[in-house]
Amino acid sequence: MTKGVEDRFVTTDLNTLVTALYVKIDDWLGAPGTPARIGRPPKLTDAELLTLAIAQALLGIRSETRWLRFLPVHLPGAFPYLPGQSGYNKRLRASLPLIQRAIRALARDTDLWTDPVWVVDSTPVECGSRPTVQRSELAGWAGYGYCRSHSRFFWGLRLHLVCTPAGLPITWALATPKLDERQVLMAVLDHDPHLLIERPGLLIIADKGYVSAGLDAYLAERGVHLLRPSYRNRAPRPGEQFLKPIRQLIESVNDTLKGQLDLELHGGRSPLGVAVRIAQRILALTAAVWHNRATGQPITRSLIAYDH
Repeated sequence: MTKGVEDRFVTTDLNTLVTALYVKIDDWLGAPGTPARIGRPPKLTDAELLTLAIAQALLGIRSETRWLRFLPVHLPGAFPYLPGQSGYNKRLRASLPLIQRAIRALARDTDLWTDPVWVVDSTPVECGSRPTVQRSELAGWAGYGYCRSHSRFFWGLRLHLVCTPAGLPITWALATPKLDERQVLMAVLDHDPHLLIERPGLLIIADKGYVSAGLDAYLAERGVHLLRPSYRNRAPRPGEQFLKPIRQLIESVNDTLKGQLDLELHGGRSPLGVAVRIAQRILALTAAVWHNRATGQPITRSLIAYDH
């Protein structure tokens, strides 16, 4: 992909986002301390691969074959080399660690990264209907769970997402729905302890599913305060009257992932396939937030300018 973008972005459309993203990711991959690729350089660079993955998710084109047919017509000349469907599929699945690092790099490049308030929740990610359960490669990882917001059971995974009130993803995890939300949150924070070290006095806002003396003690030891609603038979905690509008923000982020980025229509059939497609969508959301913040857009999480 050809480099070249002004330091100050003035428009918000897909072409501008793609160009700005490519330059940012290419510079990041070439920065000192970034792990170097081993072996002969591929015809499609890592920066181009990540840019392709983001644009595909933003445009909602789930078929990789259709996506590779779409590019030469609608983005002519943007990518000098395009692999076949099989090659793109293999590169994308092998790039999961790279996508995870890219999410963090883009998130850190915004002023929202240091926000002292986090919102946490989990949402179902369905992976198949009842007849597919026994023959699916996901059996043993995916499982049956209950979706409270829709009052129904599902078979699949849960996406545990931690983000800022503006919708910037901080960290995330996919887990079987049988795992307790509180245990997953503690495991995620243990996996990346620097997230808490960098934010003394952090406030985490959650729903009733995170009520736990053990979780309260775990966070208190690390200087983190957890604010969540109390059960009806318990006295309200200080600050609960301000919770509802803030808690609705995480629901709005989940709605963006599902309604605009087709989170539940990922099409993954293996653990790696599901993980990379979910990561692809979180990367697309992070990229849109990053670009909107850089261009001073009034709605930080809006994807409307990039979905056509």
